[in-house]
Amino acid sequence: MALPAQDRRTMPAVVLNDLDHQPLEHALTRLHTLIEQHGHLIVVCSTAVPVAVTRRLHTLRSLLESDRIALFQPDLPPLGVAVLARQLRQLASCDLGPGVLACAGRLLTHYIHAGAVLGSVARLDRVPVGLKAHARSWVPGSQFAVAAHPQPQLVRVGPEATLDGPEFGTWMLVAKGQLPSDWAGSLAKSWNVHGLRETPLPAESPQWWGTGRMVEFCAHLADLSVLYQLVTSVRKGACHWCGMDVIGDRCVFCSATPPVYEPPAPLALEQRTPA
Repeated sequence: MALPAQDRRTMPAVVLNDLDHQPLEHALTRLHTLIEQHGHLIVVCSTAVPVAVTRRLHTLRSLLESDRIALFQPDLPPLGVAVLARQLRQLASCDLGPGVLACAGRLLTHYIHAGAVLGSVARLDRVPVGLKAHARSWVPGSQFAVAAHPQPQLVRVGPEATLDGPEFGTWMLVAKGQLPSDWAGSLAKSWNVHGLRETPLPAESPQWWGTGRMVEFCAHLADLSVLYQLVTSVRKGACHWCGMDVIGDRCVFCSATPPVYEPPAPLALEQRTPA
């Protein structure tokens, strides 16, 4: 899902719909055209997409023999992935190289607080669920508040229920599914967010959360200047494999990590017998 632009500088998104259903030649031509138009391509997708989509992306990258395609599947719920993709689109208008921009996704993931209000946790396998919560899922009218990132949390919705939230100013995005609940609005107040906006539910959300009876929410940084300051405050280096400027400990384009250099073994002193 491509969220609407946050401001006029936000770069437009390209949505690769039905990638696993269209002929391979068509998908190959489309990706090649995108690379020729923009130079580099950062593909951000949810871990809940069908395996065929992920396999097709790796096949296309291999056939194009291109090191200008970065495939990034963050460990976030679908709404969090959509938010992260928009943050990268915001930063794409700044003076950041493609390697730094791709690596920024791994950095910004740590500042996203994502969860959902669920009508059942019986099929939830992304967050640890106890036996009591499983049993209560069968009680009509039960609702559960779940935080999937950055730390897993699960509570039964009630007057005193709450989740630990961010310790910095955020905006909250809410996507309503088939569950009638206003609890996410109460959570936004307890988290002291700057504001709350609504958006359609991502297509992968029911698969990720194990139910369509849900309201997904995501607290995030929305100010471009704050995002830019976070990224540029990290020391930049060159990937030893592809030479691209990167931040962090992994290049998202070639997946290379910095080499580990072992210190040389100390030289043994030659013992001489005095004459």
